[in-house]
This record gives sequence, C-alpha cells and structure tokens, in this order.
Amino acid sequence: MDLKSKIILIAGPTASGKSNFAIKLAKKIKGEIINADSMQVYKQLQILTARPKKKDLKKIKHHLYGFCDVKKKYSTGQWLKLLLMKIKDIRKRKKVPIVVGGTGLYFKALTDGLVKIPNVPTNVRNKIRLMQKKMGQKNFYNKLLKLDPLIKNKIEKNDVQRSIRAYEIKYHTKISIIKWFEKTKKYFSSDEFFKLYIDYPREDLINRINLRVEDMFIDGAIGEVGRFNKFKVKRENSSNKVIGIKEITNFLNKQTTLDQAKDLIAIKTRQYAKRQVTWARGQMQSWQKINPKNLSLTLKKLK
Repeated sequence: MDLKSKIILIAGPTASGKSNFAIKLAKKIKGEIINADSMQVYKQLQILTARPKKKDLKKIKHHLYGFCDVKKKYSTGQWLKLLLMKIKDIRKRKKVPIVVGGTGLYFKALTDGLVKIPNVPTNVRNKIRLMQKKMGQKNFYNKLLKLDPLIKNKIEKNDVQRSIRAYEIKYHTKISIIKWFEKTKKYFSSDEFFKLYIDYPREDLINRINLRVEDMFIDGAIGEVGRFNKFKVKRENSSNKVIGIKEITNFLNKQTTLDQAKDLIAIKTRQYAKRQVTWARGQMQSWQKINPKNLSLTLKKLK
C-alpha cells in the first residue's frame, strides 16, 4: 500500500512497541514522527513516560516530545493546534507525518475534530462524580441512559470516565454529547488517514509492562521523581498524574519499600493499559488491528 499521501496514525496500549514500529516505518517511507501521548509532552519526565531515547531521536526526526514544562497545564486543544502546524510543515517538505501514541482523546480530536463544549462548573462535576461513586457504574449508566438516551451503543457500560463526562454535559448544557460531536468541524477527510492499532494479547502485554517498570528503575526513575518533586507542581496539574510519581515519592518518604513501589507502578500501568484497550474497542473500530507478532510482515507490506 502506498502511504506517501497519507497521515499515518499508530496507536496501541502502553508498552506495545508503538515507538519502535513507528521508527522502522518512518525510515522506510521517509516519515517524521509526531507525539500523541499526553504525558510524553513533559520536558522533565522522560523516564517515567517512556519517551523516545536520544539514540532514537537521532535516527528519525521527532516532534512534540518533551517541550512542555511540568508546571504548565497542557490541553488537548493546545496539542491539536501544534499538531496541525506540524502536519502541514512535514507535508510541505514532502515527508510523511506519522502520529504515534496512546492517548485516545488526542487521536479522536485529530480524526473527528475537537468538540467545543462549554466548561462544566467544578461543583457540578464533583457532584456527579460523587453520585457515580455512590451508585456504582451499573446503576449510574442506567441513570445516564434515562437522562441521555442518545448515548446508547455509543458509550460502553463499563467506561466510567466517558459515562461521567456524558452525564455532566447533558446535565449542564441540556444537549447530548452526541449532538455536540455532530456539530464539530473535521480538519481532514477520513480517507486521508491510515490507521493502525497494535493489538497485544493481555498476558504478553503484562510481561512487557513488568519489564518496562524494571527498566525505568535501571534508567534512573527514582532520581527523576526526586527532581520533579523539587518543582512543587500543583496537585491538579496533569503532570502529577504520571504513573510512578506518587509511588516513588512514597518510597523516598520511606512509606513503602522499593519492591512495593515497583509492584504498585506495574499494577497502575496494567490498569491504564486496560482503559486504553477499552477505549480502542469503543472508539477505534475502524482501525486496522495488527498482531504484534506480525509487525515485520506488516512493515514489508507498507511502502
């Protein structure tokens, strides 16, 4: 398949080998890689976010990695604005843009456009989150269906985050999230994209996650968290949500052992990977699923 005129999207759960595959593909088709991971934008968090290493950056030109200060807030809208500029620039230079990452919302913003929904007040959001917690997801989802029947078959029953978001939007704006999406302007036609999703079997992925956690500690994750804590980042900032910060901080404060910290990071990473897979099942049905064992074969077919 000729990909020279396409915008290539490569997604998959954390630790699925997206970056490696993207580098090999970029070499083959004269591509440049653009980050689509909301945590890999942070300058001071290279190890915990598994950002591409210096040797990888030398092989292929990478964009939107490690440029945002951890103290700054960074939104999907800001990412999309920079991304559109990068795509335009890369195409102008007759190269192929390859967008790689694990943040589903980033890909949705690129393929479907960014929804301009009014901000929901914090007190309303907190009230709805508390209600979901008290009711449990099953009962909350049934309540959501009564409030907004349009979300039926659009949001999975077990998708807590999207259920809460749909509820707060309909509750506050009186308009369904589905209707808001229908109003959204798309930046590219769907046939301009070539979408690949690396579909790892769960057991294999768990093994890869465990190995990655060990590698992070070898590479200096403890020092990275020590340096991060000196910045005194506000609790609500997204950079504080990077898996490993809380766990390693607790270890540094002698509240847990090193082994406990490693185990907790591995557990949280597995949970995150599960959420990514759930998102993909609901939102990436049109993407071509690749068996990770056949990546070399897939690479041969692409040109």
